[in-house]
Amino acid sequence: MKTLYLMRHGQTLFNKLGKVQGACDSPLTAKGIADAKAAGEFLREHDYHFDQCFSSTQERASDTLELVTDQPYQRLKGIKEWDFGLFEGENETLLPKTYYTEKSYDDFFVQFGGESATDFQDRVVKAFTEVMTEIPDGQKVLMVSHGAVMFRFLKALIPMAEIIENVSFHNCAILKLTFDGKKFTFIEQVR
Repeated sequence: MKTLYLMRHGQTLFNKLGKVQGACDSPLTAKGIADAKAAGEFLREHDYHFDQCFSSTQERASDTLELVTDQPYQRLKGIKEWDFGLFEGENETLLPKTYYTEKSYDDFFVQFGGESATDFQDRVVKAFTEVMTEIPDGQKVLMVSHGAVMFRFLKALIPMAEIIENVSFHNCAILKLTFDGKKFTFIEQVR
C-alpha cells in the first residue's frame, strides 16, 4: 500500500481578489506564505514523513511546497490547475454556479479555449495514477496542487454528496489517500 498526501497551495493574490486562476498564476500572499509554513509545522509536529514530494508546475504550488518542506521534489504538468480559457484572471462571479454539482462546469470552458471537466479530470487521474504506480510499495508521497485538481480527483473516486459533506478545499488543505496499485481510496482530510 502507498499513501498520497494531497495538498492545496497557499492563498494567492488572485485568491484574495476573487479572480479566476487556473492556467494563469499569481504569487502567494503574506497569508499564503504564513499558512504554508504553518502546514509544514503541523506536518512536522504530527510526525509526517514523506519519501517523495511532487508539485504542480505552477509557481503557487511549488512555492508552497518549498515552504512546507526542504525535501527535493519533482514538478508535474499533469497536476496543474484547470485551464479556464478566456476566464483566466476574470472575476469569479462570472463563472457558472454549477461547480459543486454532478456535472461541475462540464464543457463550458471549451468554447472559451479552456479544458472540459472530463478532459481535465482524465488528465489529473492519469497523472496521479502514473506517479503512484511508479512509487515503491510502502512509501508516503506529498503532492502540492490546486483546489479544482483535488475536487475533480476526488469526484472520480467518491460520490459528490460525500465530498460536499466531508471535504474542504481551502488553501493549504491536506487530504490523505491510499493507492493499492490499482485504485485510490480517500481516507480523510488531515488538515
